Formats: sequence, C-alpha cells, structure tokens
Amino acid sequence: MKLIQVFISIAALLTIASCRPAASPVTVGNKPISINDVPLKDAPRQPMKPVSEMNWTTFDGKVQKLKDFNGKVVILDFWATYCPPCIEEIPHLIELQTRYGDDLRVIGLHVGGEEDRPKVPEFVERLKITYPLASPEDELTRFVFGDETAIPQTAIFDRNGKLVKKIVGFNEAIKKELDEAVANTVAK
Repeated sequence: MKLIQVFISIAALLTIASCRPAASPVTVGNKPISINDVPLKDAPRQPMKPVSEMNWTTFDGKVQKLKDFNGKVVILDFWATYCPPCIEEIPHLIELQTRYGDDLRVIGLHVGGEEDRPKVPEFVERLKITYPLASPEDELTRFVFGDETAIPQTAIFDRNGKLVKKIVGFNEAIKKELDEAVANTVAK
C-alpha cells in the first residue's frame, strides 16, 4: 500500500513540474551561433543596414522588404508551430488584419527552423491563417530579437517603417497592449 502511495506521489510531482502557463513565451531552439560568419558574441549591436532594407522570403520564394509596404502599418510576427502562445496569438492577428484592412499588413515570420517547416502547411490550414508567411533573414531576426530569444515576438512598424513597439509573448494583457499599439499607429 505504501509503495502505491509513493508512485502516486511521484507521478503527481512529475505532472505538476512539467506544467507551465499556456501563454509563456517559448524559447527558439535554433538560435544561430553566428550571423553571416560573425560569431554571435561579436556581432555588432547596430544593424548592418537600415531596417527598411532587411528582408524576408515568402514561402513561395518572393523576397520582400519593409520598405515595400511604405504607407502601411506593418506587424512582423515571429512564430513557430510548436509555440503555444504563438498559436493563441494567430487568430487575433487574423482579426487585426481583417479589422484594419489595407491600412495594416501582418506578416508571419517562421523561426521554427528547418525541422519545423514541414509542419507549416497543416498548421496554416488548421488555424486558417490568411496573412502571408515567410522566413526572415538573420539580420532582421537579430534586430527584432536583440538578446531575447522567446517567441512569439511581435514588432509593429509605422507607415514610414519605423519600429514603434515590440512585444514578447501573448496573453490577455498583451492582447490589449497590441490592440492599443496598432490602433494608435494606424490612426497616425
């Protein structure tokens, strides 16, 4: 009888220890050790080129830059399929894109690595993602992430391509912060 109680106690402790809040940001597991052959610890703090020139490649092969969307508010959302708060955030990003129409452009930037990439088509279908998805260049990721490796990371740029807000994670409080930042930026 005592042995059964010990096993039940251990199982309960392991279950509790393995739980975490659903909205906790997820650390990206494929952090590069170098960017363009420059060791990460020696990488410059300032971007090597203007943010408006940093690019991403859509999943259908088109290279785009922030400056391609001048005149629109742009949300760059860094995500992966294995990230619970990313999954929670995506329907809200779809809602924002619908609400603001041509004034806002949401772009989902996949940072889940090559091992996560095959899961994306089913993920898009399941979550009914309607905004474009792409892979960011290293310098854009480094610029937005800085020293923070958790995802989702959401960067909001004004109509002139200036970063106005960066948000890490997603929960109800962050949802309100995101809504306010987008509304204020679109109104300008």
